[in-house]
Amino acid sequence: MIEHLEYNSEREHLIIPEYGRHLQKMINYAKTRESKEERNKLARAIISVMGNLQPHLRDVPDFQHKLWDQLFIMSNFELDADSPFEKPSKDVLAERPEPLKYPQNHPKYRFYGNNIKTMIDVANTWEDGEMKEALVYTIANHMKKCFLNWNKDTVEDDVIFEHLRELSDGKINLIHADEDLTDATSLMRNKKKYGSNSKKGHHKKNRNRKRY
Repeated sequence: MIEHLEYNSEREHLIIPEYGRHLQKMINYAKTRESKEERNKLARAIISVMGNLQPHLRDVPDFQHKLWDQLFIMSNFELDADSPFEKPSKDVLAERPEPLKYPQNHPKYRFYGNNIKTMIDVANTWEDGEMKEALVYTIANHMKKCFLNWNKDTVEDDVIFEHLRELSDGKINLIHADEDLTDATSLMRNKKKYGSNSKKGHHKKNRNRKRY
């Protein structure tokens, strides 16, 4: 009896393990049938079993197409059966995908983050007016807050204005503007305020929790 025990390390490799070993054996059995009519009948029966094992896929478009593709993949493309869809190609499946092109951004002022450049580029596309002016000052205040997160010391508005002018390729120039940015104390106070409220609420929530 011990001689007939099977270990997973000695068993056949499962191509799609999610379907289990019994379904793989059914596909292997279907490949051995000499009559194509019998192979087609077994293939349809296997597709039905696969659908029952994956009920969540019934809402996925081309559900049957996906199952037939998986059937031929699990048969190592050796099952000679008629499919209502075009059979997948082994060569296409074996092809390696093209490498993804990750953005290689090396900003000069990393403490502002990459999104700030996108915001500045969007502001450059807007027409001059109150909306654009409000957006520009919002961006400048955000830059000042990012600068203070990186450097806890105070920062002059002229420094932010010069960085903004540089990042916008000279299209946004607030150096000679009359309006000042939000002072550093207010920016840091708002950050501490939100942090303390969330922390206070966390303790208040835990205070009413029962302990056993």
